[in-house]
Amino acid sequence: MNGARAPEPTDAVRPSLATVLRSWGWIGCVGFGGPPTHIRMLRELCVNRRRWLTAVEFEDAVAACNLLPGPASTQLAIFCAWRVRGRLGALVGGLAFIVPGLIVILALAGLFLAQDPPRWVLGAGAGAGAAVAAVAVHAAADLLPPSWRRARDVGRARLARWVGYVLAGVLAAATVGPWVVLVLLACGVVELTARLPRENRPTAMLAAPMMATGASAGVLAAVAWVAFKVGALSYGGGFVIIPLMQADAVDRYHWMTDGQFLNAVALGQITPGPVVQTVAVVGYAAAGLTGGLLASAVAFAPSFLLILAGARHFDRLRANAGARAFLDGAGPAAIGAIAGSAVSLARALSQPWQFCVLAGAAILILGLRRGVVPTLLAAAGAGVLLTAVGLPLPG
Repeated sequence: MNGARAPEPTDAVRPSLATVLRSWGWIGCVGFGGPPTHIRMLRELCVNRRRWLTAVEFEDAVAACNLLPGPASTQLAIFCAWRVRGRLGALVGGLAFIVPGLIVILALAGLFLAQDPPRWVLGAGAGAGAAVAAVAVHAAADLLPPSWRRARDVGRARLARWVGYVLAGVLAAATVGPWVVLVLLACGVVELTARLPRENRPTAMLAAPMMATGASAGVLAAVAWVAFKVGALSYGGGFVIIPLMQADAVDRYHWMTDGQFLNAVALGQITPGPVVQTVAVVGYAAAGLTGGLLASAVAFAPSFLLILAGARHFDRLRANAGARAFLDGAGPAAIGAIAGSAVSLARALSQPWQFCVLAGAAILILGLRRGVVPTLLAAAGAGVLLTAVGLPLPG
């Protein structure tokens, strides 16, 4: 990277807003499988098929989005739309990417969180919810190898710190869930501090997101605060924020039971679009449709603001040694936190048969390498069958 500012798209190469709406909306409708699917589909659209971006520009955009807090694949979708159609395109493309999944997940939330849902719905939710701990381990396992290779190539000291960051993330997510984000930020600061003396040029520390301490004025204010933490502090993906969300939604505010929270995580995985949509189910449980819409709007607002305000400077961010060092500390800790979230998710299971479903899901997704969506659907089907033959539903 030469540190030059990325050029804003010119009218000569700009697609129409209708094209952006249609193209990004299609990804939002069929993008099952989370960030890997979204990145693959965006690359196919913007690089291979339409040639709006070069391969190098796209890979640099992926790297820059991974340096930012918040859902990286959502930020990538917004950035790509900005790159091909400017700020208005970023708004249209980002909303087209987010809204289809939001509609689906809120409709499903209304079904799963109804006052008296059918028994088969409860069984499906209990089965799918039982499998999400295996999905968390799978997500972490996919992220570990490239992170390990980067650390190994640098040297033993860096490798030792990498192991420490991963373990810190695992322990934080498994034991002090509400504070996991502070642990990630601390790991980033430690790595930045460790590397400062060896850098050839001055670096600036990334500004840590401010954490408000005032009490909530009401349920909607509490929903907004929880959603803000999800959208602004989720380094490494949606699973990182799960322990914090679980602590707020289940333990602190009592908006959901453990079983309902597992349903929310499962719904976030099996619906199209970004998996951070899980927070919309939390908001729905707290304050109905208004809460769900508010939670989604607040959770995704930081992503839009970061791209609209900073997209021009992504090249410089990518080349900044301080930003790179911070992510090299926070990134491994985030991977550990994703793995550690499996502990809190598994602890939320209450029926013996759910542990059997979890074991089967682990075999499918980790041993047989089946996809996330088929695994969760299979677990949901198992839940329907097992509860239909008389096994008890979670309390």
